[in-house]
Amino acid sequence: MLNATSQPYRMLTFLMPSDSELSASPISIDHLEDFLISHAVPMPLLLNDFLHFPTGSLIPSGVENKMIRINNRGRANFVVNNAHIVTPNICQNSYIKCHGIDAVIKYDNGSSISS
Repeated sequence: MLNATSQPYRMLTFLMPSDSELSASPISIDHLEDFLISHAVPMPLLLNDFLHFPTGSLIPSGVENKMIRINNRGRANFVVNNAHIVTPNICQNSYIKCHGIDAVIKYDNGSSISS
């Protein structure tokens, strides 16, 4: 899907909310690219890679100046911004890694960086 966006296919990690979370979210087809990019990390990370980040770490999202805050309480309780990783390592090809999350990722002023 990213090939048709301004962010062409590259190595990344995609954080995928459940179908029920997506249905409850006000995402429109007009904002699909923004949604995809906001739920991406521009590097391929398996859960074991994520576990190396200590709590409080900020990692870049696919959106310029938006960061994802890590809350690392171990494999069973790992949080990115407001979303728990509930189904790790769904897809593991060499370019894209995917993890199921329990919420649509929200960004606040604390997860933005100024230019």
